[in-house]
Amino acid sequence: MIVIVKFIKYKRGNIVINFILVTIISTLTIFMCFIKEDSTVVVDGKQLEPVTYQKTFSSTLASNAITPVDLKVFVDNRELNIKSTEKNIDQMLKAQRIAFGATDKISPSLETQISSDMKIIITRFKTVTETKKKPIDFKTVIKADNNTLTSQSKVSQVGKPGEKSVTSNVTYENGKEIARELIKETVIKAPQSKIIVQGTLKAITFSRGGSSTNAGKIINVKATAYSAADGINSAYTSSGKKAVRNPNGYSTIAVDPRIIPMGTKLYVEGYGYAVAADTGSGIKGNFIDVFFNTNAEVSNWGVKYIKVQLLN
Repeated sequence: MIVIVKFIKYKRGNIVINFILVTIISTLTIFMCFIKEDSTVVVDGKQLEPVTYQKTFSSTLASNAITPVDLKVFVDNRELNIKSTEKNIDQMLKAQRIAFGATDKISPSLETQISSDMKIIITRFKTVTETKKKPIDFKTVIKADNNTLTSQSKVSQVGKPGEKSVTSNVTYENGKEIARELIKETVIKAPQSKIIVQGTLKAITFSRGGSSTNAGKIINVKATAYSAADGINSAYTSSGKKAVRNPNGYSTIAVDPRIIPMGTKLYVEGYGYAVAADTGSGIKGNFIDVFFNTNAEVSNWGVKYIKVQLLN
């Protein structure tokens, strides 16, 4: 509505007429303030401010030849119901202040014109560089011990994990990891291998006929036993080496070097593996003296007539 008011100059004496004109103008102004409605509409990216005296926003749009459409936008795990009058998806998202990045995927494309009941999906993609510390597993190494029975093994070195720094490019889709590309690895601390010592000596058994499960010369001997006079770890051989008793490996025995050469490895029936490493004035011929750690073991052994097998 447009109201035109023309002021007419009257003489000073016509005060009543001037008062009536002022009253009419004031009344019209107050009336228009009560019925006028201002609306702001964004069309094709431009802001319009049509003046209307309609009662609803829809009638305002209709009176200005603007038709809104209903849309659904799926973004950030939410469903947004939007009413828009924009020309395309790009303009609509900007008008609704829905941010999107260069790596995000928008379906349909930004240039697509909007239409009623259109569904628009925004998939967030993000690639970041991550650096993390990770453990390095240690290896287990088995070393053969030719001086220990196969039934025996021991850990000679405890394994310790190492540590490394791993840098990767990680791609996320809507917050979930979908790809990881390794860039580099740097060892911070090297792992320490676990070392297990495993015996390789096989047990030897003698048959009634005198043969054994292992190749080598077999002789029949008389066997006595001895121990350290001053207790364990105080016995030494005639060559000055320490006498030992090792049920799981090689023990020390005294021999007649004319029958069994010094340093010969052999298997003693009922005693185990041994090394000819000692002699004695009373050890003559097919006679051996086996070493034990205690006098009790010596007494239990007594005197025996057994077989021994030379191994080398």
